[in-house]
Amino acid sequence: MIETQIVAPESIFDQIAEHQHEQVVYCHDHETGLKAIIGIHNTVLGPALGGTRMWHYASDAEALNDVLRLSRGMTYKAAISGLNLGGGKAVIIGDAKTLKTEALLRKFGRFVKNLNGKYITAEDVNMTTKDMEYIRMETTHVAGLPESMGGSGDPSPVTAYGVYMGMKAAAKKAYGSESLTGKRIGVQGVGHVGTYLLEHLQKEGAKLIVTDYYEDRALDAANRFGATAVGLEAIYEQEMDIYSPCALGATLNDETIPRLKCQVVAGCANNQLKNENQHGPELVRRGIVYAPDFLINAGGLINVYSEVTGASRQGALTQTEKIYDFTLQVLARAEAEGMHPQAAAIRQAKERIANVGRVKSTY
Repeated sequence: MIETQIVAPESIFDQIAEHQHEQVVYCHDHETGLKAIIGIHNTVLGPALGGTRMWHYASDAEALNDVLRLSRGMTYKAAISGLNLGGGKAVIIGDAKTLKTEALLRKFGRFVKNLNGKYITAEDVNMTTKDMEYIRMETTHVAGLPESMGGSGDPSPVTAYGVYMGMKAAAKKAYGSESLTGKRIGVQGVGHVGTYLLEHLQKEGAKLIVTDYYEDRALDAANRFGATAVGLEAIYEQEMDIYSPCALGATLNDETIPRLKCQVVAGCANNQLKNENQHGPELVRRGIVYAPDFLINAGGLINVYSEVTGASRQGALTQTEKIYDFTLQVLARAEAEGMHPQAAAIRQAKERIANVGRVKSTY
């Protein structure tokens, strides 16, 4: 589930400097087998908050590239959503099915604790609310705890709701109406977030196409939601109104974009554009409306932020609903300023960081 292509700069510091990260922490513990990287991109707006994912990366360089791109996205996600948070992310290197233990997670929690609140972790790929409980045993700088512990619980429903709002806004831009009734929507990835998104789409009467890395999961979703299940590669060939990438990153690339038969792309996945400066403009050239990923999938972060600030779940949903208006604003700005939507969203996020930066520099 790598979010982007691997780059090969001359040194680690070249890679860190590429996106102007503040700090990168390598974590290792022989006894537990922990190998992890924490990336802190920018803390002008507040402490860096972002989930920890566990993945069996092909190399340490691949893991570093992933955490740098993901943490950068969290900065923009928080900024454009109006949250007083910076951007951070962590990856634990290894197979979650065989290496994840209480001891490993608690040791990781010790490394988070040593950052003294500059980084707050939460749930991400291959991590659960139970895992957050283990991390919480060693540090208070963790969010996404179970509701029984006073936390905000699973952020997936709120993430899906935000994507649904962003998708409706993109549909309004493309079709003149926000209604998704009768629209053919291809959802790539039916995990936690993708499944909650399917619930919204089914209720509105969309015609659904689904695919997933795990074929049985796609078939289960098809049966549950009355959808058509197709293969991973076949999804790009479908006659769709909307393509919704909700699992892998970098699915918008040289090979896939020419195969798309849709007018809107709006999904849950991070870093959907393999190369922002190349593939963002290519979507515009082909007349496809792209809803910026870090903008419309910000619901999960908003939900976790509500836990940090003590706001209610309803407050998080109300804030997430604003993604509809934010998306329309960014799409209008992109058109007015002659740029692709992802670039417009990044510019808007950077402007807020710069403005607040006149008040303070880092967390």
